[in-house]
This record gives sequence, C-alpha cells and structure tokens, in this order.
Amino acid sequence: MDMRNADPAWDLVDAKREDFEALADRIFDAPEIAYTERRAVAEHTAMLRAQGFRVTENAAGIPTAVVGEWGAGGPVIAILGEYDALPALSQQAGLAEHAPVEEGGHGHGCGHNLLGSAAILAATAVRDWLEAEGIPGRVRYYGCPAEEGGAAKTYMVRDGLFADVDAAISWHPYSHTGVDPARSLANTRIDFTFHGKASHAAAAPELGRSALDAVELMNIAVNYLREHMPDEARIHYAYLDAGGTAPNVVPARATVRQLIRARDLGGLSELVERVRAIADGAALMTGTRVEAKVHSAVSNLIGNRPLEEALQGVLEGLGPVPFDAADRAFAEAIRETLSRGDIAAAFRDMGRAPDYDLPLCDFVLPLDRPFLGGMGSTDVGDVSWATPTVQARVATCAIGTPLHTWQMTAQGKAPAAHKGMAHAAKAMASLACRLMRDEALRRAAAADHAARLAESPYACPIPPETRPPIAAE
Repeated sequence: MDMRNADPAWDLVDAKREDFEALADRIFDAPEIAYTERRAVAEHTAMLRAQGFRVTENAAGIPTAVVGEWGAGGPVIAILGEYDALPALSQQAGLAEHAPVEEGGHGHGCGHNLLGSAAILAATAVRDWLEAEGIPGRVRYYGCPAEEGGAAKTYMVRDGLFADVDAAISWHPYSHTGVDPARSLANTRIDFTFHGKASHAAAAPELGRSALDAVELMNIAVNYLREHMPDEARIHYAYLDAGGTAPNVVPARATVRQLIRARDLGGLSELVERVRAIADGAALMTGTRVEAKVHSAVSNLIGNRPLEEALQGVLEGLGPVPFDAADRAFAEAIRETLSRGDIAAAFRDMGRAPDYDLPLCDFVLPLDRPFLGGMGSTDVGDVSWATPTVQARVATCAIGTPLHTWQMTAQGKAPAAHKGMAHAAKAMASLACRLMRDEALRRAAAADHAARLAESPYACPIPPETRPPIAAE
C-alpha cells in the first residue's frame, strides 16, 4: 500500500511545497550568518503574512527573529525554524567540485535554508488543517536566527516565548532519516580578555606586562586540562585579538574565546569554573588582569519518549524520502569527493555497518538504534527544557556528507534536498495535527518532561544581564 498522502496533512504540504522550495532557494542564494539574517527573516515574515499568520517581529528583542501564530484557544504547538548560514562555505549549487560563488563568502553548509522553509511549510499545513477542521488550537512558527554559535533560542526561552507552548517540533537536514536522538552537549562561549601594559619590547621589556603571554599560558593550561576532564567534554579556542601586529611592542590587550562543552549543565558549570581558574592563574603569572564575558551558551537536549514514539510512527508511515535515479547519480558524484572515513562516520551515526555502495538513505532508522557517533551542540536544547520537544533527521544529501562543508552547501538546492524538505514538513505537520487532537499524547509528553526536569532542575546557562550579540546595522 502506498502510504504517501494517506494523512490529510501530507496533501496540504504537497499543495504548497513549490512555493516553499522557492523560499528555500532564495534563502540559499543570500546566505547570512548569525544575527545578520535580515533578508531571510524578511522572506519568512512575508510568507507568514501571505499565509494569514499573526506576526510578531523583533521577537525577544532580536531583529532577525520572528514568530507567526494562527488559530485560537486549545493547545499551542510550536514548529521551530532556522535560516542562518556559515562563514567561508560559499559554494555553487549543483556542482560536485569545490567552486565558491564568492571566495571567503558565506554558505548554507548546514542546510538551514531547508530547515526553516520546511518548518514554515509544516506550520502552514497545520494552519490549513485547523481551518478546515474548525477545531480550537494554535500553531506557532518560531523563526530562530543564529543557531550557529549565537544561541538565539536560549534568549527566546529566557524571555518567556515558550512559556505557554504544549510541545515543540523541529528537524534537521541530514544524510539519513529517523528520530533525532536527544543527545547533545551543553556549551558556553566565553571571551577572556587580558589587560597588561605596553612597552618597548627591546629597550624596556621589563616594564611591559604581556596580555598575549597570558592568553598563550591560558591555552597551554587548558591543553593540559583535557587529560583530566570527562571523555565527552570538549574545549576549543580561537584568538579574537592577538595584541596587534608589531612584534616590538609588548601587547597590552589580547582576547581568546574559549568554547567549553560538557554532557549536561552540571558538568558544564564545573568545567567552566576550572577554565576560569586557569584564566586567573595566567593573569597572576603575567601580572595582567583578566576580564571574562559570556558570548553565548546553550543547554543539552533532554528527550521526550512519548513524542519520540509518536514521531517514529509518522516517519514509518511516510517511509523513506522518494529519491530517484537522478538524485542517486548526483549523490554518487558528491561521494567521489568524500573519504571512506566520512562515509563510515555517517553509518556510525546511524548505528549500522558501513555500506559504501549506498549513495542515499532508502530506509527509516529504528527508534532505539545503537548510538556510536559523536555529539555537537544546539540551542534547541534550551527549548527542550522549556517544553516537551522532539526532532527528526531527514535525508537531504549523500550519505557521508559532513555538515559544515562545501559538499553540504553544493547539495542545498538539489531536487533531493527539496524532496527531503517536503518529507520533513509532512512529518512535522502530521505530528502537530495529532497533538492538536490527542490530549492523551499531550498529557503523556508533559508528564515525561516534568519527570526529566525533576531529575535535573533547569538553570539557564546565559546570565540574566547578557544580551544577544546582535550585529550592528
């Protein structure tokens, strides 16, 4: 039996998918990085208004965030969208060779042009279903900027934008299809600025106090710390200010950004304190003063078994993304640019043995598959602390395509990507419609969420006085 379009929500997605595929392509063609997504948010805002949503711009005081709502009364179901790109991943779409549109330019190397467009398409399908059914309920689309390092959802959660939401649904473009395991690392980005004293590096070095020395000593100590922290924890760093380019001047100021990750908020707090102590020690050793400023932070994801089981049922009903021979041929061309290690890593993430002859995912992964891959971080984690949350991964690219690469960007406008995007929209819309009418599922999801919160009380990782690092006009 062909299960496609067996759900009314799927027909509603298909009825408008071309308009939203075009939206995804427009976002792809104008890539904007964290907190600069002015064209993207304008496109999403215009689409929300065209579909009859009530629109709130400047959500949580963020100019590139938008919320659209339709309906009245009943439960509130949120569908999360993103549209930010990544720096230095410019790439011509449809080419299986590295060919930047603009050298050093931005690009959608994580598929967020698809992510946000599928989410708003799903929300529109739910809107159309609610109107046709005439039942109470509100669907709410959250246009969330700056997932890549800016943590906009964390600020939106902190400012209460999810306080009345019954459940949140999201997805991410990937090389396979399945329920996203609720595993991620909590993280924080902290800028450590050391203040010293300038002097002539040859004539009077004894009068100087080098801020750059302090940064380097801090990084050395953090490197030694890596041996003595949990296996899943990570620390990365980048020099934001190395003190200038004149080697004959003792640098009076230098800044390093430390990105600290841990399995959960408790572990993150402990690790942050150790890194802060290292910074204090580096300042003491160099006679400098250190100033620490939180740039952004996100919580780890917490799962929700009732929602995960419900989403699994939807995905199994949908089946795999309906790729064709042309999709497989382009995927094969992309895979020629990847290593066997890239492909093996993708299968580890699926909990399966590698199949080096399979270009595109033609199956739906089971819910309780082995977890053999690594973990990143996402600000969806903060939403998961505020309300029951579930995510899908849906195949849009060749198996083995690493995120944050030119190969991912190259596939961002391909027919396979459009098919995966519509597939994701159908899954999210179907689950949202079920949540609107299934009080028992909402109650089960709320109970599961409350139980998990009781095990680890939530503490927002962003200090109350911290505001989003919004780019200047």
